[in-house]
Amino acid sequence: MQKRWEHAVIIAREAGNLTLEYFNNPGLVVEQKNDYTPVTAADRKTELLLRERIVASFPHDAILGEEFPLKQGTSGYRWILDPIDGTKAFIHGVPLYGTLIGIEYEGKPVIGVIRLPALNETLWAMCGKGAWHESSKLAIQPQRARVSKCNDLKKSLFLTSTIMTYQTGGREKAFQEIAQKSQLVRTWGDAYGYFLVATGRAEIMIDPVMSVWDAAPFLTILEESGGRFTDWQGNPTIDGNEGVATNGLLHDEIIRITKTCLKQGSDKA
Repeated sequence: MQKRWEHAVIIAREAGNLTLEYFNNPGLVVEQKNDYTPVTAADRKTELLLRERIVASFPHDAILGEEFPLKQGTSGYRWILDPIDGTKAFIHGVPLYGTLIGIEYEGKPVIGVIRLPALNETLWAMCGKGAWHESSKLAIQPQRARVSKCNDLKKSLFLTSTIMTYQTGGREKAFQEIAQKSQLVRTWGDAYGYFLVATGRAEIMIDPVMSVWDAAPFLTILEESGGRFTDWQGNPTIDGNEGVATNGLLHDEIIRITKTCLKQGSDKA
């Protein structure tokens, strides 16, 4: 597991550097997938690079990525890849996108890496080894990542990705209630939002809609930095198709709101 952790950090940096060759490139061609989400050559080439590096070092591991079919494995390990999390930000020249790597062992998330190429920051964690933050603005040596100590929702920074995804099943009411009770609300979303919570720069990050590759590194990273990552019901999982990340101190309060609003939305339906 240690070797996979070290390898994941190395290839996340390499893959992130590849995305920079396309970032803010006026010649970048944007296509539309069957689910109407955007995709570029940068997404595909970055995932192919990650897959090649994984297969070369750990040929018996499974690989699940956003852009290409599942590669089966026999080792018990599964790598989950999102080459560019925040493609919409990426194609508009916004530097708040990330390359994500999560690794499961026997179905349990054990390793997570977030690389923010345009910001030159990396965050990585392994179960029992803590979360570590590397930035060009920090000391040369990586530092332990820690969530904030804020225990008052009225003083919190609440982040999310796309507000339009809150439209169904009581989710809009949940967003409004959390937003009204928070000190500040911003849409610094996708990987960047979870990065900010894990490094103590925000208290809450919520997504009402996620795929497993969107969430893969976050449970390990948040727990190892002292926070929590769950679905809207409070279950610690990357397979819930939704996500709630907090500094831990505010988690129960946030989950009470999300659970109540979901139930009210279900009752109305």
